[in-house]
Amino acid sequence: MRIDQYLWCLRYYKSRNQASLACKQGHIRLGDLIVKPSREVLIGDTISVRKNQIWHKLLVMDIPKSRLGAKLVDIYRENITPKNAHDNEKFQSLSKVHKREKGSGRPTKKDRREMDDYFKDS
Repeated sequence: MRIDQYLWCLRYYKSRNQASLACKQGHIRLGDLIVKPSREVLIGDTISVRKNQIWHKLLVMDIPKSRLGAKLVDIYRENITPKNAHDNEKFQSLSKVHKREKGSGRPTKKDRREMDDYFKDS
């Protein structure tokens, strides 16, 4: 089974097109290699998926025939992501934060320019 189809079947992406784009952008790795969407997945492979700034590691246990219900996903993969990978405080301290106070209304032109400059620098 193709790796983009496998990730779609296991509900990591809402569509196969999104999974394919993630492969093309380098967010999917098989072992340590960046793979194309057409790469075949075999039982025993280790897949790394980058979602929301976290690298999730999966061990392929079986190949599904079609898209699965959420309860059945654990039959086909084992999540071997390290526990410290989900440390939210570390990511929040590293990320830039541009906050506006709740109830402050629509942004002014000056606010908009500051936000554009902020996102341009990222």
